[in-house]
Amino acid sequence: MPELPEVEALAHHLREHAVGKFIERIDVAAISAIKTFDPPFTALQGVSVTGAGRHGKFLDLDVDGLHLVVHLARAGWLRWNDELPKAPPRPGRGPLAVRVHLDDGSGFDLTEAGTKKGLAVYVVRDPQEVPGIARLGPDALSLDAAGLKAALAGQAGRIKNTLTDQRVIAGIGNAYSDEILHAAKLSPFKIAGKLTDDELEALAAAIIEIESDAVARSVGQQAATLKAEKRSGLRVHARTGLPCPVCGDTIAEISLADKSYQYCPTCQTGGKKLNDRRMDRLLK
Repeated sequence: MPELPEVEALAHHLREHAVGKFIERIDVAAISAIKTFDPPFTALQGVSVTGAGRHGKFLDLDVDGLHLVVHLARAGWLRWNDELPKAPPRPGRGPLAVRVHLDDGSGFDLTEAGTKKGLAVYVVRDPQEVPGIARLGPDALSLDAAGLKAALAGQAGRIKNTLTDQRVIAGIGNAYSDEILHAAKLSPFKIAGKLTDDELEALAAAIIEIESDAVARSVGQQAATLKAEKRSGLRVHARTGLPCPVCGDTIAEISLADKSYQYCPTCQTGGKKLNDRRMDRLLK
């Protein structure tokens, strides 16, 4: 799933390559991805791209006051092409959902792999009209220890789940939450609202460190290489069974219905493996 660093990098790429150009036309290949009807997509045609930004994990293309807002969900992506095919795509074929043509022949595809569709595309006059943006908590890169304490106050869930709740903190997903908790030396099962001041200080520093480093590595990358760049920087996420790069212990995993997350027992849980009922049943 694209998270804050990858979406920031995509916004940077669009600022570098799309701003100042005009949208020639938009082809919709998957109508299910379109979440708004007023203004229509045709309102963007012939209008110049004036900016690109990010709201949490939402990508925002400013088209002279109108906004093309995209949430890439779990399997969505933006694929830039310096020369797009001129023929309209056939609806319902392959991963293509939306194609945006610019006046110099370049543009980008919004695609989504797999059968579980979550890609969402909006055209709005104000980004706050997008329900997911209106509900966002403070951006992850804006939080110091005091801001993090305020965001987590009263949160009764596990810190792993709370970090990925966009209503609490915007931008952090499954992968980087694993990396943040590892850097902060915190168990993913800690209760979010009961962290000590020292734990909050460590967590706030880890959020800034991990997210800022990932942004620095991602910005300037071509859209096609961003996923590989993300994987190359991960120390615990998706590394089950491999040695922790800090202490050498074996990275452990918690498996859920539709995702998994990883942690280091030595660095984060005092050497104890967390209870994972699903994995325990499989191993019996």
